[in-house]
Amino acid sequence: MLSSTFEIVEYYTFQDLVRNAIFLLFALFGTYIVINEVLRYSARIPDFKGPPGWPVIGNLADIRVNAAEKYRQWTRTYGDVYQIQLGNVPILVVNSAAAAKVLLGQNSTAWSSRPAFYTFHKVLSNTAGTTIGTSPFSESLKRRRKGAASALNKPSIATYIDYLDEETRDFVREGFECGKSGTVGVDPMPMIQRLSLSLALTLNWGTRMGDRYDPLFHEITEVEDEISRFRSTTGNLQDYISLLRLNPLSVGSRRARQMRDRRDVYLSRLNRDLDDRMEKGIHKPCIQANVILDKEASLNKEELTSISLTMLSGGLDTVTTLTQWSVALLAQRPDIQRNAMEAIREFYSDEEPLCDPQDDQKCGYIVALVRECLRYFSVLRLNLPRTSVKDVIYEEKLVPAGSTIFLNAWACNRDPKIWSDPDVFRPERWIEQPEAPLFSYGIGYRMCVGMMLANRELYLLFIRMLNSFEIIQYSDVDIDPLLGSADPTSLVTMCKEYKVIFKPRNADALRRDLDATLR
Repeated sequence: MLSSTFEIVEYYTFQDLVRNAIFLLFALFGTYIVINEVLRYSARIPDFKGPPGWPVIGNLADIRVNAAEKYRQWTRTYGDVYQIQLGNVPILVVNSAAAAKVLLGQNSTAWSSRPAFYTFHKVLSNTAGTTIGTSPFSESLKRRRKGAASALNKPSIATYIDYLDEETRDFVREGFECGKSGTVGVDPMPMIQRLSLSLALTLNWGTRMGDRYDPLFHEITEVEDEISRFRSTTGNLQDYISLLRLNPLSVGSRRARQMRDRRDVYLSRLNRDLDDRMEKGIHKPCIQANVILDKEASLNKEELTSISLTMLSGGLDTVTTLTQWSVALLAQRPDIQRNAMEAIREFYSDEEPLCDPQDDQKCGYIVALVRECLRYFSVLRLNLPRTSVKDVIYEEKLVPAGSTIFLNAWACNRDPKIWSDPDVFRPERWIEQPEAPLFSYGIGYRMCVGMMLANRELYLLFIRMLNSFEIIQYSDVDIDPLLGSADPTSLVTMCKEYKVIFKPRNADALRRDLDATLR
């Protein structure tokens, strides 16, 4: 009897403990929600409207896929500049050319910093550092931007023409050889990646990536592609919901650490190999060597690496992805190819398939074609976010220092107040309106420092590719910038895989010119 009584008491005591624990958990969670909502509401910028959000996550659920397009749609309700909240973080989104000009152009220095994101800045970048584009404002950033600007200005770019010549020539060679003179379908992506990576390595470390079958090629392209995902403004929930950072099993943090460690290996190898060549006196002129040898330069090793990472990410992210989209579009638009060939024939015959590498963008239609690809695809649709270092007044509304802003380049490049047909791919628009704004490289103080080099590279690549080949569709791929995206959550929007036929326009002349460089 006594034993049974103890068992009953023990049972009900245990039940009470379980009920109390469950109640306590719910009470704690409810208290967290209430306190968090008070904090989230108080964090908002008072004078700006915006879409309502969910508790804790704010608007994150609304913009997980094709965020830039969702932001563009919200302009119909909230205007060109409005406020969202990602978690507890209030963010202004700029969606028109006029608003961008005022907020980010006229107040350029006020928006000179970047927000620090937990996954990218605190986990992934805590060893090799960040790129110039992702770094918050500091004296170090000023030194790096100055060094990069010196290395990427027009006179400096003129000294890189031999590099552009060699890499774009090898791109054409791969298209000719891998396509077996236009008889086999070719996936152009590895060719484009090799070109971009080799150019970045040559400019920074004085070493080429001549073979896309090199294990280092696969390692760098894979790691840099993964790192690009961690730069996404919407792909890492723990950046905005701090509670998730307490999870010791976080897949995002673990993957970020893995990519960090793998990147450190090849960065150390590239730096070590350059140091060895410099010691032996056999190095080629490059950005890192030039700064190391400049006794008056004030950049340290970490700042040099930051510049190099900038070149790597810029080439492998934006230039590579833009070219992938562009080749797919050209294969489905023979009318664009015909117009391009008419323009090219004013300067080059089919006996000159590789054109002149010193050609400083004299074919206006190819310049317009490059600009239209940059506008239409806007592969970096949300320019990297910025943070204000001082108060800004916009339309009599206060934007306090420390605020974060997104430039929606996708929406600005399709501004109906600039273009009557923004959703149409039409290179001629840039001949009709050569001074129209283009937001693919950003605006103001934090514009892409490699813009001039990228334009020169894309021009030479496009004119050589089009003058050497007729590009013919081989496999189906959707070239709609939204519907054809391989990963709508990524920072840089990539096209799905496809193949094309690179059919030589004059096979004999192309073979002759390519063979001449091998002698």
